[in-house]
Amino acid sequence: MRLSGSVLLPALLFGSTLQAGPRTLLLVDDHDVLYRPGTKRILHPLKRYADKPVIAPDKPWEGTVAYCSVHRDPQTGKYQMWYQAWPGCRLCYATSDDGLTWTKPNLGLVEYQGSKDNNIVLEIGFGGGVLFDPRASDTARRYKFAFWDQEHNPYGTSLAFSPEGVHWTKYDRNPVINGSYGDYIQPPLADDPRIKAGGVGGPPLSTSDVTDPIWDPNRNCYAIYSKSWLDGPDGTMHWKRAVVRTESKDFIHWTKPVLVAAPDEFDDPAGDSALQRNAGGGGTGRKQLHSGPTFVYDNTYFSLLQVLDAAETGNMPVELALSHDGYTFTRPFRDKPFLGPLTDKTKFDASVIWSNATPVLLDDTFRFYYGAYGHPWNDPDPKQISGIGLATMPRDRFAGVRPTEHLGQITLKAIDLTGITSITLNADASAGAVRVEVLNADGYRIPGFTRDDAAPITGDNLRHAVKWNGKALADLPAGNYKLRLHLDNAEVFALTLAAQ
Repeated sequence: MRLSGSVLLPALLFGSTLQAGPRTLLLVDDHDVLYRPGTKRILHPLKRYADKPVIAPDKPWEGTVAYCSVHRDPQTGKYQMWYQAWPGCRLCYATSDDGLTWTKPNLGLVEYQGSKDNNIVLEIGFGGGVLFDPRASDTARRYKFAFWDQEHNPYGTSLAFSPEGVHWTKYDRNPVINGSYGDYIQPPLADDPRIKAGGVGGPPLSTSDVTDPIWDPNRNCYAIYSKSWLDGPDGTMHWKRAVVRTESKDFIHWTKPVLVAAPDEFDDPAGDSALQRNAGGGGTGRKQLHSGPTFVYDNTYFSLLQVLDAAETGNMPVELALSHDGYTFTRPFRDKPFLGPLTDKTKFDASVIWSNATPVLLDDTFRFYYGAYGHPWNDPDPKQISGIGLATMPRDRFAGVRPTEHLGQITLKAIDLTGITSITLNADASAGAVRVEVLNADGYRIPGFTRDDAAPITGDNLRHAVKWNGKALADLPAGNYKLRLHLDNAEVFALTLAAQ
């Protein structure tokens, strides 16, 4: 919510009084920035944890592994992972004490080649995601799983539930969303009786076979971000992959999917010259958005777009896209992958990266688990190499702002500092300095809080304390202020405001 250009801090309700809570202003985009002369924004790609997977396909039922979801219990610190193995499309389970070394327990639940001595928890369709839901009133549905189901006609998005993530029960009215798949035809006439029977490729722009469920705290609902299909230049269906979103209050009844991200001429300028469907898994071989798993952090929606080049390179890097409403996404980092391919195609994650919506956000480090293929998408070799990998980043360092030369400044939109007692800065000033200045709502400097009064911030730290010589935030009258960050050969990632 925004009033008169001010950034409002999230409020926590205590009785009838609204109190400001801590808020981090990320500089991954200009949502909280008024203007920033002499600066540039730089994406900081994820760093691979190792050149080997944290989970390798070393069991007979694990021909290839890819899609995965992760949950870390904040009380015990223990990890759970669900990952898919095929051929056969099986949901497998692993656990870890530290998120680095994983165990595949023998669960005795699902038979494979005459034995239940395996870690398979469910036989499914394809492309699913697990959501841990602490809000669930029904503890039997604390773990929720949305996946693509081809057991029923019509095909579509289906559900399963579990009390602890191991014993799963499929919903008895699957599918809950009739999906989009298959035929390269003109959209059927609206009165075609085959539509209800599901015999004409499913509804246009519906969900398809990549599914990532989340809880959206901003809209107080569940959401699924899913792969979908665009019609081509000649109007025929299932041309290129794109991303849709659907919502639910109960995880059972879902709204009509809405298109939220689609490939454009900046991804691939080809039009009717790319009508032929020649990509593995269907569709054209040109660049497209295979899906866009999305997570919500600090009121921002981060989409880990899977940008598939099915024809030329066969790579599928991850691109970071952003939204502040969950529907309208910007793509400011097209020129640089958030997690890119490797030139050495013997590595398990050299070509195709399967992102997900379940990063693990630790105090100082953010962990991103991902599935991966080593061989390109269009590699004719049927024997793929694969694994589950891990990439990391320092807290809040998605992207930073630094001077284009030596000096620059960032002026933030007006903020109500009433009740704010401390400010910390996530910044790398190891080769320079940052000074924080306070302006009034009209943009005039305040005595005692000018750049000259500010204690210089130096070094590289996730939580630099912002201070002024002889002054404190408590000395400011209640009201709106603009913070100005003066950068001298330094880079800033985020600013955190906290009340005592």
